[in-house]
Amino acid sequence: MAAATRRDFLISKAWIQAVVLVVLCGFFVLGLLAYRTYMAHPPVPTRVVDPSGATLFTSDDVSHGQRVFLNNGLMEYGSAFGHGAYLGPDYTADYLRRAANIVRGIYGAPQSDAAARRTIRDFRTNRYDSSTHVLRFTRAQATAFRRLVPYYSGFFSDPTTEHGLKPDAITDRDALHDLTAFFAWTAWAAAADRPGHDYSYTNNWPPEPRVDNRPTANVVVWSVLSLITLLGGIGILFAAFGRWGSRLGWHGREQATLSFRAPGDVALTPAQRATSWFFFVMAALFLIQTFVGAAAQHYRADIADFFGFDLAQVFPYNLMRTWHVQLAIFWVATSFVAAGIFLAPMIARREPKHQDKLAFALLGALAVVVFGMLIGSYLGVHGVLQNAASNWFGLQGFEYLDLARIWQILLSIGLVVWVVMLWRVLRTRLATEHPGNMPWLFFLAACAIPAFYAVGLLARTGDNFTTTEFWRFWVVHLWVEDFLELFTTVMVAYMFVLLGVVRERIALTVVFLDIVLYSVGGVIGTMHHVYFSGEPAEHMALGAFFSAAEVIPLTFLTVEAWSFLQLGVQQESRSSVPFPHRWAVMFLVSVGFWNFLGAGIFGFLINLPIVSYYEIGTALTANHGHAAMMGVYGMLALGLAMFCLRYLIPAERWPERWAKICFWSTNLGLAWMCFATLLPLGLLQLYQSVDKGYFEARELKFLTNHTNALLEWLRLPGDVVFITGGAVPALYIAWLGIRYTVDRVTLDEPDDILFTVVREPEGVPRAGADEAAAARLV
Repeated sequence: MAAATRRDFLISKAWIQAVVLVVLCGFFVLGLLAYRTYMAHPPVPTRVVDPSGATLFTSDDVSHGQRVFLNNGLMEYGSAFGHGAYLGPDYTADYLRRAANIVRGIYGAPQSDAAARRTIRDFRTNRYDSSTHVLRFTRAQATAFRRLVPYYSGFFSDPTTEHGLKPDAITDRDALHDLTAFFAWTAWAAAADRPGHDYSYTNNWPPEPRVDNRPTANVVVWSVLSLITLLGGIGILFAAFGRWGSRLGWHGREQATLSFRAPGDVALTPAQRATSWFFFVMAALFLIQTFVGAAAQHYRADIADFFGFDLAQVFPYNLMRTWHVQLAIFWVATSFVAAGIFLAPMIARREPKHQDKLAFALLGALAVVVFGMLIGSYLGVHGVLQNAASNWFGLQGFEYLDLARIWQILLSIGLVVWVVMLWRVLRTRLATEHPGNMPWLFFLAACAIPAFYAVGLLARTGDNFTTTEFWRFWVVHLWVEDFLELFTTVMVAYMFVLLGVVRERIALTVVFLDIVLYSVGGVIGTMHHVYFSGEPAEHMALGAFFSAAEVIPLTFLTVEAWSFLQLGVQQESRSSVPFPHRWAVMFLVSVGFWNFLGAGIFGFLINLPIVSYYEIGTALTANHGHAAMMGVYGMLALGLAMFCLRYLIPAERWPERWAKICFWSTNLGLAWMCFATLLPLGLLQLYQSVDKGYFEARELKFLTNHTNALLEWLRLPGDVVFITGGAVPALYIAWLGIRYTVDRVTLDEPDDILFTVVREPEGVPRAGADEAAAARLV
């Protein structure tokens, strides 16, 4: 047999040059910012002493207190430096307010101007000695620390569940002292002037007039420049689409008539059949995640009573939220992994032996990680596992990286195994392709997923909290918002190419365009998460500027959503066989809508430094998180499942009505969640923060007042629709996939195809390799 010739790059090589330039420049700047993070983070003093030299706490106490905070799941209850959960207080702001009140009381009457000035001077003056690594508190500050140790000890060892925590959550006296030391250190960094500047290590966050914390010039100026960047960038992009619109975006075979093969008649490989179990597990995790999310949200409506049951005795708020966040990541990742396994044989037109066995082994490993996370976090929150044992087998406690170290490592290894599985299938095809063509982009995008998830291993519970936040947001932002977005774009493009509704050249252009547009803002824009986490001002400047650039391509996602819809409608009207993927395409339409609304509008709202200064850690953050995570990646995960299950379920068993219900219920339920509860509650918190103070906006008594409780109860109908009409039908459809998986199996290159060109208009060039092969299944 003659050796296969290598296929040339299908579009201009200038696209490759643009992508390489943008990505290298972005990560070069991130490398410089990483260096600055380690050089300019708030120092952790070796000792903190009072004026007499008596030690109040040490660096080991702060480090241990930070681990107590994380390993007990308190970052999924309250927050520090503004990041974490939203039921409990922000402990940086909480300690700062309480300590300032104590200091002012020591210096005189609460309304005394002289006492107010002395209080400001105590907190603003940086008494850290960089040569001895000793921080000296004033006598009043030392007294405040000593008084706050018993206050926080009483709060966390409360035998009741009135705060949403389990009874006697933390009772060890040393742990409580060190936890207070960690809070005190974050509050010191938030108020003490950074050397050489007139603002604190956290850029004067949180807003607290008692210590003269007000928005800095950087906060205001870079907010204005962000708006200018956004408006200018949108104008430039409109001009580009006006000039080259015919070459950009999704364009189908406008005049071609296609005949689609009935999905139930398409032969599948053993590994493709195995993915039915992945989608069933995905749907089960999705359903469980919605239940624990509803339970976590109920704490904000009625913290002490869950329909007559004291839920916090067994499932406290921080445990429910830990499970809710981690399960969201797991079920979305499961769908992506399964879709990759399903699409790879379509791309390669082959599948090596025993790929199905590897698939089931990977699914088993995923089950071990999921159950390990659920059990370990339960034991960690309930104090069964402590210290190193909790860190390795209970929970690390970083928001979004809550799972214990061992499960984080195993999940990273599992994703690497998944990439190896894809390589086994694709390697023959890759050998015949230019590295810039679609098969290579599919494989390289898959490689980025384990690579950037593994970056989270650099965040260690005992390291400086500022540096851990820097690396954590590489996962939260770069992994989720950039590289999952890249893999998403490649998979969607390949789906349309394999179905024949988009030409491979057009799909390739769209992929490269998306990489350029998202990477311009998305890479450096990661820094918008760390405005107030102890980073120097350049992180805010670059983060604000480039996060505005992130929004620019999102403004065109409504056009992309319309293009998805039109592609499906065109083929439904022309094909002799009905277009089989109506609801998969509809989920892709919703992805475009929610990406524009959730990531674009809601995201930009809170990414402006001046808005973030007052709102960080409020329901506006949750509003953005739900609309972006569920609206984009959740809807995409369901869309990928619908596409694959359409081939796994025989045509006569396909539940068209339930797919329709699932689509409309998830979208309407999510919209209800955002517009009935999260957005109005977030706006009320923002107003309270600006008007009364950030401390007041995060107080439990404000969150649970009658108005806010009513808003929380208004969410109930949307949750019911989302769960019963969205998650339950998704599980039913996935169950049909394992109950009635198509019987036809093949390991040889077959004649079965996804589509046939019935009529191609004159003058249209012949299809590319993937189209010519008509997506042969192996």
